[in-house]
Amino acid sequence: MEMGNQKQNINVEVHVKSHSTAKLSEVRMHVQALLNRHSVVFGNYRWTEFDEDFLQTHVESVAILDLEEIVTQPLDLKSCSVSVHIFTLNEDGPSMLSLEEDEELSAANHWLLPAAEFHGIWESLVYETGVKMQLLDYVTTTIYFSDKNVDSNLISWNRVVLLHGPPGTGKTSLCKALAQKLSIRLSNRYSYGQFVEINSHSLFSKWFSESGKLVTKMFQKIQQLIDDKDALVFVLIDEVESLTAARNASQAGTEPSDAIRVVNSVLTQLDQIKRHSNVVILTTSNVTEKIDLAFVDRADIKQYIGPPSEKGIYNIYLSCLEELMKCQVIYPRQQLFTMFELETMGFAKSEVSELSLTLRNIALKSKGLSGRALRKLPFLAHALFVKTPTVSLERFLDAMSRAVDKQKEEKANLINGV
Repeated sequence: MEMGNQKQNINVEVHVKSHSTAKLSEVRMHVQALLNRHSVVFGNYRWTEFDEDFLQTHVESVAILDLEEIVTQPLDLKSCSVSVHIFTLNEDGPSMLSLEEDEELSAANHWLLPAAEFHGIWESLVYETGVKMQLLDYVTTTIYFSDKNVDSNLISWNRVVLLHGPPGTGKTSLCKALAQKLSIRLSNRYSYGQFVEINSHSLFSKWFSESGKLVTKMFQKIQQLIDDKDALVFVLIDEVESLTAARNASQAGTEPSDAIRVVNSVLTQLDQIKRHSNVVILTTSNVTEKIDLAFVDRADIKQYIGPPSEKGIYNIYLSCLEELMKCQVIYPRQQLFTMFELETMGFAKSEVSELSLTLRNIALKSKGLSGRALRKLPFLAHALFVKTPTVSLERFLDAMSRAVDKQKEEKANLINGV
């Protein structure tokens, strides 16, 4: 490929129905034909209805995804480099990675990827521009370097990602979504993904004397998953600061030295598994000021995930309202502008812009609420202030506005100890 004239990369994700028995090559051929028929697209686009029987029978959706947010001109797929990723979702749900035969202790949950449970999380997370894509590129390069056997003594990189920031900003969800996305994007390289979520609390709390043995057992299980070189394995350690807490407590002499042994054992085991080219370690922390970890040195990518901006909040609300209109909870369906349209159209008077401006004001006063609280808000609005099965958009926006005031009030009461 000439460097001077690089084609734009376009990713197309094809979600095949789980009951389909069609061959991959057939699906690919029909999708290619669909893209040839509709080769000019404007930004991200998803087909869920098809103009031919094969796709209608076998395919849930075909989606052009993750293009830069603001597309000013139409894109002709024929002049782009198009990668088609075909996947089916695993419907099984999580299994416990239990470590003792007779033990009810679950030290980890385990999913096969791509998992039905993680479907749609990526789209639902709204951050400042570029955060998600940057993480995706980082991890893709990590896996690519490992695959090519780049000597990590010469070029230093780890397979550890740390997402930190206040609670409720979607760090854990982002880890799941990232793993899901990569298992789809790299499906021609790995035949499936494995996702192991380590429950650090259960590991470090009740079973201190046992913990060392448990850690070893758990990592043996994870090692077995990694041994299958057709699998891409993601290990998530949530709230990694609980490792540090255990370490600090034991240094202060308030915890048995077992604690420090457990932590050291975890760090040693992590160092061992991350030598493998098909593993990525994802970690989250709610403590940003000072994550005192032998761990942080091990992370190449330290990404701060903050509360959503006004624009992020607007987009989150917009996706919630779209969903409620699709399900006819809000009826009749009405048009709302995206934030980009709202800013570029100026504020010409029309019903669409009136409603969009109302939503923008609600977004403005929602600043400071976490992503988790924002996604709950439309539900609270309906439960507290709507009380009829269907509702007009105008009335629903009014209910949302009142629900935000109530949330803010409750938050203030909590802080002031009322």
